Amino acid sequence: MRAIWKGAVSFGLVNVPVRLFAATQEHDIRFHQVHREDGGRIRMKRTCSIDGEEVPYDQIAKGYESADGRLVILTDEDFSGLPLATGREIEVVEFVPVEQVDPILYGRTYYLEPESRAAKPYVLLREALETTQRLAVVKVAMRQRESLAVLRVRDRVIVLQTLLWPDEVRAASFDILEQDVDLRPQELTMAQSLIESLAADFEPDQFEDEYARALSDLVDAKLEGAAPAPAAEVEAGASTEVVDLLTALQRSVERARSSRGEDTGGAGTPAAAQAAAETKPARKAASKSTSSKTAAAKPAAAKTAPAKTAAKTTKAAEKKPAEKKPAAKRATRKSA
Repeated sequence: MRAIWKGAVSFGLVNVPVRLFAATQEHDIRFHQVHREDGGRIRMKRTCSIDGEEVPYDQIAKGYESADGRLVILTDEDFSGLPLATGREIEVVEFVPVEQVDPILYGRTYYLEPESRAAKPYVLLREALETTQRLAVVKVAMRQRESLAVLRVRDRVIVLQTLLWPDEVRAASFDILEQDVDLRPQELTMAQSLIESLAADFEPDQFEDEYARALSDLVDAKLEGAAPAPAAEVEAGASTEVVDLLTALQRSVERARSSRGEDTGGAGTPAAAQAAAETKPARKAASKSTSSKTAAAKPAAAKTAPAKTAAKTTKAAEKKPAEKKPAAKRATRKSA
């Protein structure tokens, strides 16, 4: 397990450095929404309900709409002025009897592990809680919010269990329960007898989530011989960010050119630039191949026809000696 919080339990003058671990976990099978035809993952986009445009994450703010339809938008500056709790202390407020805490108030459960140097005060607090049969009511700041919680002992480990605030518990209001119902003594006796016949000690290990087990077996059976996920699905995690970045860059370039009155044709887009970059090496390679073939052919031509070249040079010299001498020299250099 990995610690999710570090701090200290403080009661009186005693300080116990501890680490916090999640005590529970879920084993539900997680499903993805996919396209029935090809198995492609369904991606959700953040779009504006007014203009229908996709909204980047950095342009999303927190808004609150009142019951009468008024809307306020809160900024980071608004939140920075709130009294956020950032302390690293589990402050014991009081010790109360176990039965006085209504189980409906219980929230998430965490294990407290003491630091190596704090084993003795940790055991002292644990034994005191068990002996007195009380819970320690504490205040703790987690995720920048102050929470009410209790400390209790479970299997020689001190457990921190968060509590709901009183105004977070709904009141039960059902008119039908306000009606007077006549119960006969025989009916009440039979109900009590049924309860006694099913009375037992609670052992949670005897129970099993039959639905989860059946669902797991179903998934395992379907996985046998199943085809791999589509290639686009496998690469989605690595390529989505790049595609989004290229799209953002392309839109930025087009917007900048549009603001300057320039043509926003496809030649200047990143996709076009990439395509042009891919074609350049091919053209260079083709030109290199052509030049190498030409260079290889020249020496061969020079070796096979030296006599013909000399005869042509002589005839040309008789007609125009001043013009053909430089040409003869160039031909000699090329042959060499």
